Amino acid sequence: MNVRPFTEDDFPMVAGLLSDDERFHGRTIQIGVNEVHEWTSTTELATDSWLYEDADGPAAVGWCATEGEVGFAIGVVHPRAKGHGLGAELVDRSEAALRTRDIARLHQFVIGADTAAATLMTERGYRDVRRFYDMAIQLDAAPEVADLSIEVFREDDARAFHEALDEAFQDHWEHHGRGFEDWWDRHRANPNFDPTLWFLIRDGDEIAAVCRNEGNRNGGGYVRSRGVRAPWPGQG
Repeated sequence: MNVRPFTEDDFPMVAGLLSDDERFHGRTIQIGVNEVHEWTSTTELATDSWLYEDADGPAAVGWCATEGEVGFAIGVVHPRAKGHGLGAELVDRSEAALRTRDIARLHQFVIGADTAAATLMTERGYRDVRRFYDMAIQLDAAPEVADLSIEVFREDDARAFHEALDEAFQDHWEHHGRGFEDWWDRHRANPNFDPTLWFLIRDGDEIAAVCRNEGNRNGGGYVRSRGVRAPWPGQG
């Protein structure tokens, strides 16, 4: 078994492994290069990623990162390689990598249907604290446009857009604000970046709400972030 960091050139391989595991657990979500790029965008791949390969190809993959005082880690084992201790080894690697960082806690992510992974985590002292759900719809026609003055994002709006989105998520679980320059550089470097799919609503001179979308995620269009600032909720 060979273990090495993965690079952007490996993203198609990583996406394939993740997709195989999703299908193994009965999920139909489509994972591609754009998803892997987004999920690893804050990871130092050279030191904080691991790709296991054997004679049959990729067997497991994992990576970790930090946001503020929190560490995040993901480890996935290919269906054909499960039951051989690779999941536990990925947990060991992520914990060792993050132990030297100035963090207060560590979150490990697993698929809800993966009972073996859940057992592994609870046996290691982790507890179930949060669940996330994907919601999707198959559209037969273009949706109706709301009777609101919706503007398409312009680069001149970038800083105000960032501030409005960050403010809207202040009370979100484990939200850690990211400085504008870092946030903007990361999004512009994303190969899926399409500012024509970013929108905002103003109330006079102030931005009341923002929405950031991606056109090629999870097999279709993806509403990535939608935020309404504190003075304007409940107004549609």
